[in-house]
Amino acid sequence: MLMDIGTIIRKEWKEMFLMRGSLRSGLTNILLIVVVFGVVIPLQSGAEWFSTPILPIVWAWIPVFMTTWMVADAIAGERERHTLETLLASRLSDRAILIGKVSAAVLYGFSLELTNLLLAAVTVNIAHPEKGLQFYPPLFFVGLLFFSLLGCALLAALGVLVSLRSATARQAYQRLSIIFMLVWVLPTVALPFLPQTFKSSLDTILMGINYDRLLGLVCLGLAIIDAVLLGIVSTRFRRSRLMLI
Repeated sequence: MLMDIGTIIRKEWKEMFLMRGSLRSGLTNILLIVVVFGVVIPLQSGAEWFSTPILPIVWAWIPVFMTTWMVADAIAGERERHTLETLLASRLSDRAILIGKVSAAVLYGFSLELTNLLLAAVTVNIAHPEKGLQFYPPLFFVGLLFFSLLGCALLAALGVLVSLRSATARQAYQRLSIIFMLVWVLPTVALPFLPQTFKSSLDTILMGINYDRLLGLVCLGLAIIDAVLLGIVSTRFRRSRLMLI
């Protein structure tokens, strides 16, 4: 079964890199994400990137959200290209196909996030050598990695559910984008317009938070939600149902 899962992962990654017709364009998209979130934003944040834990936590969601590009195509894209029937007619089991598609999306998003975090550390150290060698606190860094991994799994599971009910990959991506807008973009855009007293109170609260404990609690919650969603996805991802859609 592991070989079958690996086959699906390679297939999904190949299609992702070539989604716009060439390997160069696929790699360019990834390079753009890495430069923006691994270099530009940490460079603007400066030494606060390490002293203000909320910064890497907030920006961690952007690379994680990149999983939606792949997972939106997981079912709806295959159906749109009329390749879903061929895939379902293969010897691959339903479980191998599902795990392979989810794993491909999770590995993609997590790899981007890990690359960005490490590159951000290098960028800040080069830009501020006077601060000495800096890095994330070990426990916080581990928590951030688990947060990213579980966040990728959450979006991958949601993406498969949405993709199962979408006619096209574009429709699936639009629906997932709405979720992202409500959860991340709207609060970020609205924050500058909030009363100064509220923002001052929020800053005080954020400064007093134990981020190691917060990440631990968030990861626990995400793990539970992921398990539930993946269970639902597993029950709905059935060859007999998909062939009838």
